Amino acid sequence: MKAWLLLCCLFILDQPTWLTDITEARKLASEKNQHILLNFSGSDWCVPCMRMKKDFFESQDFTAYAAANLVLLKADFPRSRKNKLTPDQEKKNEALADKYNPLGKFPYTLLLDADGRVISSWEGCPDMKPGEFVEQIRTKQYGKNG
Repeated sequence: MKAWLLLCCLFILDQPTWLTDITEARKLASEKNQHILLNFSGSDWCVPCMRMKKDFFESQDFTAYAAANLVLLKADFPRSRKNKLTPDQEKKNEALADKYNPLGKFPYTLLLDADGRVISSWEGCPDMKPGEFVEQIRTKQYGKNG
């Protein structure tokens, strides 16, 4: 039982933190000389979004890479009353959508530089393994030899 609890705690601690404020993400990315991975999600209604979170963002390949190389930013658009965001967070997410996702694609993931410029984007849940997705991110960040 203790070993199981320890494993659960390590898994939870191993998960990278997803920010919800672009200003904070840009500041941190600039300080750490990293890129921002912005994900638009409908966490409680979008099945591909839920799959992407589980299969990609919670994978060991992604979490290990993200912890050392990315600032993660989430713009969630839940529909359920129990998952309702604060009015301030709704406003921030709408502003992000106006700038980066005006067509309302879900899931939609973008790689940004620290100044918020788009480097690359992925529409929908990628049709690849998590390790391949991480390799695409790495290649977009640093080129083939990075």
